[in-house]
Amino acid sequence: MTAATPDIDEFTRPYWTAAASGTLLVRRCRACGRAHHYPREFCPYCWSEDGEWEPAGGRATLYTWSVVHRNDLPPFDRRVPYVAAVVELEEGPRLMTEVVECPEGRLSIGMRLEVVFREEAAEPGGEGVAVPVFRPAGQDL
Repeated sequence: MTAATPDIDEFTRPYWTAAASGTLLVRRCRACGRAHHYPREFCPYCWSEDGEWEPAGGRATLYTWSVVHRNDLPPFDRRVPYVAAVVELEEGPRLMTEVVECPEGRLSIGMRLEVVFREEAAEPGGEGVAVPVFRPAGQDL
């Protein structure tokens, strides 16, 4: 069975540790200055390996989305329908995520979103993680 939580290694551990405390991190390249996401050890723009972790503000806009009505892989099978989305962070990077706490009919390209973290239970032998998801900005926490 496929694990529902990511494999955490020494490189990505700071990302997941920050997420557990409610902070979204991105990588910023020291060579070209651009931020990127998903966490990786090189810059996808200039290929430099000189990057650093940086807290993101957690604000984004909705770039695109799709409502998933069928998914037989755990834990997604228990969430259908859900909104799979790509959001654009204010810092620039786009990331794949889920939009929560928003009826499908309210979704619109460019809508303002904010990050929240959902706890995902650990698979046997794995670690639980806090996964960044997004909701419409300005909702009560």
